Amino acid sequence: MDSDIVQPITTQEKHRGKEPAIHKYFRAMVKTNASDLHLKADSVPRLRLKTRIVPVKGKPLSAEELYNMAMEILDERQREFFDKYGSIDVADELEGSDRFRINIFRQRGKVSIAARRVSRNIPTFEELHLPDQIRKIAEHTSGLVLLAGITGAGKSTTIAAMLEHINQTRPCHIVTIENPIEYLYTDKKAIINQREVGIDVPDFSSALKYLMREDPDVVLIGEMRDRETFAAALQAAETGHLVFGTIHASGAAQTIGRILDLFEPASRDLVRQSLGFNLRAIIYQQLLPCLVEGIERVPAVEILLNNPSARQMIEQGRDAELPTVIRSSQHEGMKDFTYSLLELIEKDYVDPKVAYEAAPNPDELKMLLSGISTSQTGLRSK
Repeated sequence: MDSDIVQPITTQEKHRGKEPAIHKYFRAMVKTNASDLHLKADSVPRLRLKTRIVPVKGKPLSAEELYNMAMEILDERQREFFDKYGSIDVADELEGSDRFRINIFRQRGKVSIAARRVSRNIPTFEELHLPDQIRKIAEHTSGLVLLAGITGAGKSTTIAAMLEHINQTRPCHIVTIENPIEYLYTDKKAIINQREVGIDVPDFSSALKYLMREDPDVVLIGEMRDRETFAAALQAAETGHLVFGTIHASGAAQTIGRILDLFEPASRDLVRQSLGFNLRAIIYQQLLPCLVEGIERVPAVEILLNNPSARQMIEQGRDAELPTVIRSSQHEGMKDFTYSLLELIEKDYVDPKVAYEAAPNPDELKMLLSGISTSQTGLRSK
């Protein structure tokens, strides 16, 4: 074992005797489908239900109660870490139920706890209202697949559906590197190892350093924020692995520029060549409020598949022409974002006003809704 591998900060000891007091709040989270728990000294516990934080019925927790609750789930080494740094990430699970990522931190000399519920319930493509092409992209066995969009656009959930599809259909080894883990997988045809930054491994760099020793077939790198992370993803794709990653970008074409910005100008031509050869797809999505009762939000999706035309545009630095490639290749499974908005309106899923606000060119969307098709859009009319 290499000496520079740090021991993970995680709850390793089995709970002995009575159940930890915090578990009753975890059970309340599962029962109410809450995403987060907030415990603060001298305050009533609170749960996040969808976007709202609501108080739990009961009395406020004293500083002593909350301190004891926190120490109950830490071992001796973790308590020393918390005493030194004033904050620690740990993980815990309810047996046969969900996992919880817990941050214990000190504020104004007292202990507070924030816990995120990590669900085992992974939505299907149908439940997410994703186009069937997403399923086909997940069936690649090598290359790079990128999910682009802003924070809260549902990128992690779409990837979870893709990984679960692989899990159900392909005997392989899936390794995820996440911060934080968003969904828990149960091994089916695949074996899945999930590494959480800050709990199982100190940082992305350390996780990537030893990735190839773990014999993965499919890799998820939670978020590609720096050159080192993206270079490792490209290297894994080049060596025959299927690699998924998320990136903040405002469209498929803009994703290429976002990637190149991570690298020095002198190396960008090589990155373009590698992308041209290894990229399989870029999926950009936005979540929009849905008009259908029982469906909170639906995705508007843009899909760029790396066909010969797209590859040529990427390698030659003609990124601005990629939207034209998407529009002219929708019969191949690509999807134009404006056309995706049009479909959502026609299905009565999304209010036209909401779609106009999301559209890159609202006038173009209005023309399509009016049944007007232009050579500029390349989209079919109604």
